[in-house]
Amino acid sequence: MQFGIFTVGDVTPDPTTGRTPTERERIKAMVAIALKAEEVGLDVFATGEHHNPPFVPSSPTTMLGYVAARTEKLILSTSTTLITTNDPVKIAEDFAMLQHLADGRVDLMMGRGNTGPVYPWFGKDIREGINLAVENYALLHRLWREDVVTWEGKFRTPLQGFTSTPRPLDGVAPFVWHGSIRSPEIAEQAAYYGDGFFHNNIFWPADHTKRMIELYRNRYAHYGHGTPEQAIVGLGGQVFMRKNSQDAVREFRPYFDVAPVYGHGPSLEDFTAQTPLTVGSPQQVIEKTLAFRDYAGDYQRQLFLMDHAGLPLKTVLEQLDLLGEEVVPVLREEFAKNRPAEVPDAPTHASLLAAARKEREDRQEGARA
Repeated sequence: MQFGIFTVGDVTPDPTTGRTPTERERIKAMVAIALKAEEVGLDVFATGEHHNPPFVPSSPTTMLGYVAARTEKLILSTSTTLITTNDPVKIAEDFAMLQHLADGRVDLMMGRGNTGPVYPWFGKDIREGINLAVENYALLHRLWREDVVTWEGKFRTPLQGFTSTPRPLDGVAPFVWHGSIRSPEIAEQAAYYGDGFFHNNIFWPADHTKRMIELYRNRYAHYGHGTPEQAIVGLGGQVFMRKNSQDAVREFRPYFDVAPVYGHGPSLEDFTAQTPLTVGSPQQVIEKTLAFRDYAGDYQRQLFLMDHAGLPLKTVLEQLDLLGEEVVPVLREEFAKNRPAEVPDAPTHASLLAAARKEREDRQEGARA
């Protein structure tokens, strides 16, 4: 399994001090968090994409390219690439460029986002959100796999004999996760292409997440990509830890109470009881995260949200120390136990390249036969 962190890049006042970081401070903090993730032995850093205050990550490939230059092993991803409002040609080119710069340490997560006003800002109609996601990804998928593309659709101008540049590194497209919280159409889309399905797994109860993942797994098998157990699943999660669970609850409560999206709503106790949010000791984080397998099956990627709601950088870096030193090593060991041999590892550029070479060799062998 791969373990990592994802960020939404919110610029939120610290409720304990009243101070709001500047945009520059928040951007620099995101970089520091990414570098810390590699230092403590995590596998993945993923950034969201937003085009409205109070968020700063409007240009994910710019940030990830900078992080790529300062890291060696970290897989660089997005936790949302807006497939609905971005031009698929630009996505194809931007992420292929990032692939080359990062020596293949790149994948991305397609999503529609959760900010309605972004659609008209980019000349799109929110009522067409699902249709945009389907059509734009169909084009993106071809742009990475065909050297010359002729195409016509509903939402952008046609292409005639078009080649996106640069071509994907080693002829292998970046691996794509399709992220959704509640849309079965997106689980279906991921299954159709044999791509990964990522469930945010922060706001919804386990029975909802289970239904979405089961839908994806069954449809993945339906389209002939393998068994349901071989489908590629990722989960999000949010944690806040201290050595002593009471200290964690006391420290995190003021941040939870005013957090974007879920603040001013259910109590911290109700929210942690009803969703995957874990606030407590490292051992409590381990136990609750391991329980994800009960409803998600054996899965490939676990990302944690750790820098939300105005938490100061110092606190987030302390959280990452605990995650890397006390939590992830145990999770790696425990998740590996009784993991069926047929369950695949999380895709990487190296594994995708090896699979592509084997496929070519098999075709050549079949042609000779």
